[in-house]
Amino acid sequence: MAKKKITAIVKLQCPAGKATPAPPVGPALGPHGVSAPMFCQQFNDRTKNMEPGLVIPAIITIYQDKSFTFILKTPPASVLIKKACGIEKGSALPQKDKVAKLSKAKLEEIAKLKLPDLNANDLEAAKRIIAGTARAMGVEVEW
Repeated sequence: MAKKKITAIVKLQCPAGKATPAPPVGPALGPHGVSAPMFCQQFNDRTKNMEPGLVIPAIITIYQDKSFTFILKTPPASVLIKKACGIEKGSALPQKDKVAKLSKAKLEEIAKLKLPDLNANDLEAAKRIIAGTARAMGVEVEW
């Protein structure tokens, strides 16, 4: 079987089970000739078992014949930290104003979930990466 020629790679973040052809999906895929409603239908089918509304990154590979494939990634660390702490957003001044506290158990849970997408060799390295993200958001981390 001949390999298809890749024309573009598009990265999008959409809520699980709730992707629509409206921005940002339509404007990102339209210039490449890909059907936004078709992508949305496939994305929503593959994310229907996930928590509704949880932001899921997708990497879409678009081929010369206007077909596409996509890979789903784990939710961004900041989204998982906000969910675990029950906060709406991070601190505007993370060094001064602390908005929440992340427990050791929650840190490990997030690190385990994110491990496949992180540039880390083991769980300890993944925990350090997640802790750094949390600190940058103004969330205190328990070790």
